[in-house]
Amino acid sequence: MATKDVDYDAIVIGLGFGGIYQLHTLRDDLGLKVRAFEKGAGIGGTWWWNRYPGAMSDTESPYYRYSWDEELLQEWDWDRKYINQPEILRYLEEVVDRWDMRKDFQLNTEITSMVYDEASDIWTVGSKSGESWTARYVVTALGLLAAVNIPDIPGKDTFQGRIVHTAEWPADLDLPGKRVGVIGTGSTGTQFIVAASKQAEHLTVFQRNPQYCVPSGNGPVTPEEVSEHKKRWPEIWNQVRNSGVAFGFDESTIATTDVTPEQREQIFEDAWNRGNGFYFMFGTFNDLAVSAEANEHAADFIRRKIAQIVKDPEKRRLLTPTQPYAKRPLCNLDYYEVYNQENVDLVSVLENPIVEITPTGVKTADGVVHELDVLVFATGFDAVDGNYRRMNLQGIGGKTINEHWADAPTSYLGVATAGFPNMFMILGPNGPFTNLVPALEVQVEFITKLIQRAEKHQVVVEATQEAEDEWTELCLTIAGYTLFSKTDSWIFGANIPGKKHTVMFYLAGMGAYAGVLAETEAANFKGFSLKPSLVSA
Repeated sequence: MATKDVDYDAIVIGLGFGGIYQLHTLRDDLGLKVRAFEKGAGIGGTWWWNRYPGAMSDTESPYYRYSWDEELLQEWDWDRKYINQPEILRYLEEVVDRWDMRKDFQLNTEITSMVYDEASDIWTVGSKSGESWTARYVVTALGLLAAVNIPDIPGKDTFQGRIVHTAEWPADLDLPGKRVGVIGTGSTGTQFIVAASKQAEHLTVFQRNPQYCVPSGNGPVTPEEVSEHKKRWPEIWNQVRNSGVAFGFDESTIATTDVTPEQREQIFEDAWNRGNGFYFMFGTFNDLAVSAEANEHAADFIRRKIAQIVKDPEKRRLLTPTQPYAKRPLCNLDYYEVYNQENVDLVSVLENPIVEITPTGVKTADGVVHELDVLVFATGFDAVDGNYRRMNLQGIGGKTINEHWADAPTSYLGVATAGFPNMFMILGPNGPFTNLVPALEVQVEFITKLIQRAEKHQVVVEATQEAEDEWTELCLTIAGYTLFSKTDSWIFGANIPGKKHTVMFYLAGMGAYAGVLAETEAANFKGFSLKPSLVSA
């Protein structure tokens, strides 16, 4: 029960995978009075908002679900290698209903302010509509990829067709019979391109950087395969939580130099045929992300595949990447094959920049107006910290999160930040770069233990600045060993004009991260200050 001083013991902001699990642990495991708030008209977080054609997880189906509900693991089936957006949403609705969570959350409620009062150790959380609530603990489950990024292109307001961002796809928009343009070729863009090419009368792709994209291997799975997984859940989750990327496969332990060129080629070929981007990067060899020479072997293999697949020589040239293969690994079913379709055109905005949007389409530097009925921005998000910066978020002494993160977004362990006591983040800055569901599970469980400690001893929990600085330095050091830091990617904030290129993730892997959390707990939550609370339970 909440104390007389506050409305709730804890408030959770956001109801995607992270917020739903956090509501469950605080309410059902710790017995706290909890209220969760969600901006959208439904639960699901990113899977509520991203309803664009082709939207799906690129984690294989068995590993993109909660591990904590053992009954649901046995009851819930899947029939394809990957789960699409409607199915993910249906799954999360089932979780919410079977645990009777609806009475403890409020939809259509955008939280715009969070202010900490150090005189009382209480957070006041305010909504866009002017409502406010108080709580001792706040957990932000705002999502890594939720603050949409829409480029500022001249003439945008003059377009007579429809402009949409993939994360704000309207229910009444259908593509058949329409001339569609899409800006962006990242994870979302490539998924959309594959789907839209089969629906639109004509599709024009505006590409900034060509992408390395391997097959997904998507297709049906048999009931026998599903049944086999259900027999092995404890073993599966143990492997996932102790692996590197938490995608359900064992990462390779061999280097590209350990095999002959012929063997290396065959390993790449087998991975190409198997499908999955993370498997191609981490399941083939152990040095693709750290050795420029090894990386070039993989990049060259994919470039040769592009040359084999794409028939038009100019499209082939524009689609062939030259940067290292060191962004978030992409996979799709028949991505490059799309460009052999007569209804698909490709424009390189590096060579032929967009000048303006006109009433009838998109004008490029060569003077051509690409006439469109629909213009789709698959331009991603102001990732990781964007949602925090758009809020009035004030900690000790009224210091805002923008002031605290003036140089770059930072945290301790990806879950807390100095100067903001009793505020915990799910997938905050410098959390693990892995399959997100297992990652957020270990974070939620760690946050729950921190709050349990605070409840038991009546203390306020705050990350120390020293611990935060050390964690940031560690994340920078690890990133420096990889090739990821050498490319322009949202992983380092490069997709947002003016945003500093900085580390956003802990790149040492899931097993290492879970180990750090366990060690921190065993050391009496080292790196956190635990001072007596001014709120009595």
